[in-house]
Amino acid sequence: MPPGGGGGGCGERGCTALDHTPALVRGDGDAPPHSTPPLPAIVPVDPEEEKQHQPTVANLPEGPLVEILARVPYRSLCRFKCVSKAWLVLCSSRDIRKRSPQTLSGFFYYPANGLSFRNLSGRGLPLVDPYFPFLRESYERIYVKQICNGLLVCICLKPCSMGHKKDVVVCNPATEEWTVLPPIVLSTQTQESSNQLLDFARICLGFDAAFPSRFVVFVPMAYCGTDSGKVAIYSSESGQWNYVHNKWASGITLIDHSRRIRVFLHGTMHLTTLHESILTVDTEGKVWGEIRLPDDSLSCTDNVCLGQSQGLLYAWQIDNLHGCQLSIWVIEDYGTKKWTLKHYVNVLELFGRRYCEDGNSYSMFAIHPDRNVIFLTDMEKMAVSYGLDNQEVCIICTEFMYGLPYVPCFAELPSAGH
Repeated sequence: MPPGGGGGGCGERGCTALDHTPALVRGDGDAPPHSTPPLPAIVPVDPEEEKQHQPTVANLPEGPLVEILARVPYRSLCRFKCVSKAWLVLCSSRDIRKRSPQTLSGFFYYPANGLSFRNLSGRGLPLVDPYFPFLRESYERIYVKQICNGLLVCICLKPCSMGHKKDVVVCNPATEEWTVLPPIVLSTQTQESSNQLLDFARICLGFDAAFPSRFVVFVPMAYCGTDSGKVAIYSSESGQWNYVHNKWASGITLIDHSRRIRVFLHGTMHLTTLHESILTVDTEGKVWGEIRLPDDSLSCTDNVCLGQSQGLLYAWQIDNLHGCQLSIWVIEDYGTKKWTLKHYVNVLELFGRRYCEDGNSYSMFAIHPDRNVIFLTDMEKMAVSYGLDNQEVCIICTEFMYGLPYVPCFAELPSAGH
C-alpha cells in the first residue's frame, strides 16, 4: 500500500480564500501530524554481521516502543517507515497495524474515468489503490456497492459462457483479503432473475471494527417481483444466506438510488424509505423496527441522508430550492428515538457564493466518524470540509466528488476465501 496521503494539507492547490463568513484554514479537521519518535539506541555492528541479522517481524522489540506504535494512526506509521529499514519493518508489522487506531482517511468516488480514491488531505498518493489489483486476476469489472468501517461489498463480474457471472464480494483493501459470498437464489428464482436482483437490489454491509470476527450482508428481496416480503441476510459466521420474512409495515418502499441512505450502528442496519421513516433490522433478522424522520424535514423535496458519528445516528437534508439551507439532526438517546436539530448551515456561504444560480445543487455526502466535521460538494467542481464547532472550511477536492468515506481496518477478514 502506498505510504502517501500523510500530512495535514488542504487540497492539491492548497486552501484558497473564499468570500464567506467561516474561516478557511489548512487541514481537514484531523489532529496535527505526529512528529517522528526517537529511534531506539543502536549498537554499531560489523556490516557483514548486520546482513546476517536483518530485523524481521518475528524479532520485534518488546516494551514501550511497540505499545506506543500500536496507538499511532496509520498515516503516521506510513511516514515512520521512511526513517530507516528497521522502522520500515517495525511499522509494517501486522500485529502493530491491526491495533493501530484508525480514523477517516479519504473517500472512494466515481469521476468520469472510473473509481478513484482521494486522501482526506487532498494531496499525495492514494492510501489505497482504487483499481483493486488483488481482485483483477479474477474479475473484469468491479462495482462498489457500499463501504462500512473499512470493508467493501462489491458486485464483481467475470466472463463466462452466459456473458458475465456476477459475484457478491466482500473485501478489505487495506489487507487485500477478500471472500466470495454464495449465490442469492430462492426457490422461485432462476439464476437469471438472481443476477437481475444483484443489479438493482440495495446490498447493505454491516461490520463493526470493534468486533472484527463477523460481518453481515443484507439484501431486501423486493426488486424482482417474487419473494418481495423477504430479506436475505448473510453471516460470515455461518457462511450462508438466511431468508427471513420482514416484519415491517406493508406498503413501505425503500429508497435505492443512493449509497448514503443506509447506516450500520449498534448492531442494527438502518434503511431510509419514501415514507418519512427509517426501517431497522438486527443482524439475525429477529428485531424489526421503524424510526420516524424529523417532522421539520418534510417541507423539503430532497431525500434525507443518514450517517453516524461518535456512536450517534445523524440525518441531514439540504433545501436546494429555498436558499440552500442545510439541516442536521441527531438522535442523542437511541432508546427514545427522538431527533434533535443540531445544526443549521447556509451552504452557499461555505462555497463563497451569495446566491444559488439556476440549476445549481449542493449535497452533503459524509460526516466525520470521530469529529464534528461534515463534507459537502457543489456537484460540479469542488468538495469541502466544514468544522461545525470552529466554522473552518477547507477545500479537499477541485473536481466533482460525491465520496464514500473510508476508514482503514487491518483486522483479518472473517471467512476470507482468498
